[in-house]
Amino acid sequence: MTDSPAAAPQAAAHDPARRGPPPPPPRRGFNWKQAMIPTAIGGISVVVVFGLMAWVVTSAAQWPRIKLQFFSIDAMIAAFPRVLQGFWVNMQVWLTVLACVLVWALVLAVVRSLRAPWFAPFRLMVVIYIDIFRGVPALLLVLLFGFGIPALNLPGLPNSGLFWGAFAMVLSYAAYVAEIYRSGIDAVHEGQRAAAKSLGLSEWQTLRYAILPQALRNVVPALMNIVVALQKDVALLSVIGVRDAVREAQIYTATTFNYSSLIVAAALFLLATIPMARLADYLTRRDRERRLQIAG
Repeated sequence: MTDSPAAAPQAAAHDPARRGPPPPPPRRGFNWKQAMIPTAIGGISVVVVFGLMAWVVTSAAQWPRIKLQFFSIDAMIAAFPRVLQGFWVNMQVWLTVLACVLVWALVLAVVRSLRAPWFAPFRLMVVIYIDIFRGVPALLLVLLFGFGIPALNLPGLPNSGLFWGAFAMVLSYAAYVAEIYRSGIDAVHEGQRAAAKSLGLSEWQTLRYAILPQALRNVVPALMNIVVALQKDVALLSVIGVRDAVREAQIYTATTFNYSSLIVAAALFLLATIPMARLADYLTRRDRERRLQIAG
């Protein structure tokens, strides 16, 4: 006996196999009021706070004198070409030191990650290196290398304070970056090593093809913060006489007794570091979202 046509919809409603996909949820329109209120509150609070800070500073009794000494437009225009020329030296040194740091730190991290027993002396040397150069301030290293080694007058070695100051920056920052690399290597799951060894790969091949590609991808956000810090710390070379942006600003200040040139140097560094800082934030946020998707 066949079912009647009227009973067919009821049977479909009670049979999950014959039931169609559920209807999509109703779409909600964009609520401009809910979106604009937090933005407006945030904008008003920023204006109020910074406006109050500006009022406190400009209402000080010594503000006219400070404005003339630090924010003179004429002095900034006069100092700008020399400071800009020195800033170009900063950028050249920064790019050179950065390339050397990334390569040398990777070598240190790889040596420290090798697990074979015969690499134990090399691992110990890397640990000692990292402990020493992370423990000594970068400014002190720049002074020691920038003044000390040229004074030795060793044959076959350059006597430039710029070279040895940059060399000191490489030694110092490589110790920090090596630890960042090592953290990325240690973050790779141990099963990756086991899988590589099961395929017959040697320890070096395991690092080259299985561990390092994942480790380097994991540490990109942290490396960006080091890049920003290094770009600023290159200015430490001014203490050994390198005519970078800071040194040129100091020379102008010494001849005119006006500090506006230092503001010019600070503005140039900000123009370089702020975009890199925002890029570091973007990469950090994207890495966090990727990790959340993997965990989900």
